[in-house]
Amino acid sequence: MKKQFALALTLAAAFGCMTMQTQASEKTSVSVIAAQYGNNTAAWWADFEKDFEADNPDIDLVVEVVSWNDIYTKVNTLLQNDQAPDVLNIDTFADYYADDLLLPAKDYVSEETYAKYYEAFLGQSEIDGTVWAVPDLASVRTMFYNKDLLEEAGVEVPATWDELKEACKALKDFYGDEVYPWGIDMTTDEGQAAFAYYTWNNGGGFVDENGDWALNSDANVEAVEFEMSLYNEGYTNSDPANQTRYDLQDLFGQGKLAMMIGPNGIPTYLSDGGYEINYGIASIPSNTGDSIAMGVMDRFMCFDNGYSEEELAAVTTFFDYFFDDERYAAWVKMEDFLPATSTGAEAIAAMDESYANWIDILGTCQFYPTAKTEWIDVKQGSIDVEQQALLGEDVRTLLDALQEEVAG
Repeated sequence: MKKQFALALTLAAAFGCMTMQTQASEKTSVSVIAAQYGNNTAAWWADFEKDFEADNPDIDLVVEVVSWNDIYTKVNTLLQNDQAPDVLNIDTFADYYADDLLLPAKDYVSEETYAKYYEAFLGQSEIDGTVWAVPDLASVRTMFYNKDLLEEAGVEVPATWDELKEACKALKDFYGDEVYPWGIDMTTDEGQAAFAYYTWNNGGGFVDENGDWALNSDANVEAVEFEMSLYNEGYTNSDPANQTRYDLQDLFGQGKLAMMIGPNGIPTYLSDGGYEINYGIASIPSNTGDSIAMGVMDRFMCFDNGYSEEELAAVTTFFDYFFDDERYAAWVKMEDFLPATSTGAEAIAAMDESYANWIDILGTCQFYPTAKTEWIDVKQGSIDVEQQALLGEDVRTLLDALQEEVAG
């Protein structure tokens, strides 16, 4: 009897194990490669994965968080080995689109979630009328100024390029070498952003009204020459080719830099760094009468891995869960970014009133033309132009060469 009972237990255990394995094998798997934005990113995704699987027991979610330094190499290696993830969180998408690797966004995002995205953000991932990626989060860049430094020197907040020059001169005359009037980052970290700040606010930019590269336009030549004049006249930080925006933010926090253009995360940066200064926020000085703020966004995209209906539905469930308003608002706020959905913006504004002004600015931003496959070359090329111009090279000649290289 004991032997029969033991055998029954053994068979029951084996059957139970087989049942569990069968149930596990019936789960639909979704793999995600996610960019690491800060110290909290990995922990947030670990909690998300746990909560998602608890609420969706039929889906096995696997999230791998990868640093920005390694994510491009990681993804390229996976693609070379035919092991593309289902979902990728990164900044650019055009190269993957060009290689015919992506699914259209509407194939994997539900109508309810799709309707939440700001149209301007979706437009940054549109090629030939089809959106190939959806926005993850965003930041905006605008001007920060030290209220006390400007007030002590009797300087008004500049709104135009002429006013900026006058303000810089007055600050330099008043403080001498103790304070840099204006900050510029022309490094490989943010040089393309500086190019955008000046060209966009002179009626130029990377592309023309038809979306074609227009890097050597008259407006761009004038804008970069103005940018260089700020440096040449001694109004900027001493080494724009090597001092990143983080160096500028430290100088700003130390009261050694009066004005700079930077992201909405600067207040948190100053607070975390123990800096206590009386600062204000204003529009980027413009030469056209209309100030253009810069928006930066990252994306989610889905690789075309030959999904079954059930597998694609699981990917859709992932996006619905991620972009749940409260959950998404907590994600964006955790790393001090801005939302890419209108409903997420409402949720964040309800959580923290200080976000309201930034969200208003977000609606007026321009973005890099990252939907164009040449963007990576243009990004580096615009930085090279600035750095060579710092050394005295002719701006028009440099921009003509860049235009020829990119557009032929």
